[in-house]
Amino acid sequence: MSGPTTLRSADLGDGTYRNPVLDADWSDPDVVRHGDDYYMTASSFGRVPGLPLLHSRDLVNWTLVGHALERLEPAVDFAVPRHDCGVWAPSLRHHDGRFWIFWGDPDHGIQQINAEDIRGPWSAPHLIKAGKGLIDACPLWDEETGEAYLVHAWAKSRSGIKNRLTGHRMSPDGRELLDTGETLVDADRIPGWFTLEGPKLYRHDGYFWIFAPAGGVETGWQGAFRSREFSGPYEERVVLAQGSTRVNGPHQGAWVRTARGEDWFLHFQAKGAYGRVVHLQPMRWTTDGEAGPWPVIGNAGEPVCAHTKPLVPEQPREVPAFDDDFPGGRFGRQWQWTAGPRPGWTVEHAGDGLRLSCVRTAYAHDLRALPNVLVQRLPAESFTVETELVLNSDEPGAKAGLAVLGDAFSWIGLEAGDDGAPRLVHRYAETVAEHERDAEYPRPAPHGRVRLRVEVTAGARCRFYADTGDGDGFCPSGQVFAATPWRWVGALLGLFATAPAGTGPAGTADFTAFRTAY
Repeated sequence: MSGPTTLRSADLGDGTYRNPVLDADWSDPDVVRHGDDYYMTASSFGRVPGLPLLHSRDLVNWTLVGHALERLEPAVDFAVPRHDCGVWAPSLRHHDGRFWIFWGDPDHGIQQINAEDIRGPWSAPHLIKAGKGLIDACPLWDEETGEAYLVHAWAKSRSGIKNRLTGHRMSPDGRELLDTGETLVDADRIPGWFTLEGPKLYRHDGYFWIFAPAGGVETGWQGAFRSREFSGPYEERVVLAQGSTRVNGPHQGAWVRTARGEDWFLHFQAKGAYGRVVHLQPMRWTTDGEAGPWPVIGNAGEPVCAHTKPLVPEQPREVPAFDDDFPGGRFGRQWQWTAGPRPGWTVEHAGDGLRLSCVRTAYAHDLRALPNVLVQRLPAESFTVETELVLNSDEPGAKAGLAVLGDAFSWIGLEAGDDGAPRLVHRYAETVAEHERDAEYPRPAPHGRVRLRVEVTAGARCRFYADTGDGDGFCPSGQVFAATPWRWVGALLGLFATAPAGTGPAGTADFTAFRTAY
């Protein structure tokens, strides 16, 4: 792969699109329209920076324009990887000339940030409700009355409460709650409903609406609740379910209305190691006689696999960036650290390519515990990724490589042997293993340089390759590795450099252009 490549586009180029519109792990998406622009954010859990910001003009073609959260707080809690913690199910809104993001951190509470421009600068996180198990927060500013509200769900793992949505009145400036809260929906009282979470709060046609999923991420459905009063009582209806389709658990997303009055719904589908990919569904409002409006999502309540695009001006076909030339030694927006970054993890230099320090650590044999792994999402169901690595270290045990990282992991790269000479290594660790094992016998890399490749096929089955420059080209290494997710997070591609615990510099690792091919 000698140059940039084009990944799968959802835009079919004929006025239609196919799902998913984002075939990567943009978990728990929320969307807002501002003028003719659409902006999306998603869960980022314990990765830094957090709260990704995506932009589109047609809800089909998306680009990543930045992140809203520079660091996770409290910083001491995120100095080490906490893969399933941090930012859960954010809500993105525009009100009073500002963009607002609310989210629940299950271990600390509900936080809020805001900015005049979507690209920032964003305010520092403000804790609006402290407590354990407070998740999936969503605000509403009622333009008719000037009142402000907040709704959130609960994580049983921290609070002992689940299947319940709690509502508050909120100050118009979004900084404090004005009451102790009340239960708006208790799904334990609704036959057949369980794991109610992820609420999004709206106002439409004289009703308060809560769009909220239930039934679990793998097998659940999308519900809609309505009431004339914020405090209820709420009626419920299932408005999107798998039905006869292959789209399991279609739920937890966002209703958005275009400037021309079309209604659309974006939601995720859980796909194991690939994470939660994003689908776009047509939506309309119907009236059942005297019963009033209800949303109808997809094709009569089932997901569509393809559909006519929204009625907006034609847009170029785009996907979020995955390739990176690392111009000037800087990495692109698609990369995140697995914990709060520290000075010195990257090394500035005059040319292109990424230079990572071989960070000394006691966790050198377990990538899951390393904070200094630079990661990005798996970009598609089937793809190939390639980079070139030079290890600039003769410190025994110093190593760097290309990884597929989840609850199990596998990586291929270079390690300095006991004599300081570089050697090609390929290692892995299963879910229950505490330390990595050799997937292939180490072999010499006499030039201290290696080209690395991972081919990923359906089922997130990964085949690793290496070219040490000995004339044989790319050679397969080890057995096929089946990527695994963490509990809520899809598997990740990663670049890293590390060294055993000790004192003093341990060298660096240089990665050239990172390329993906679909």
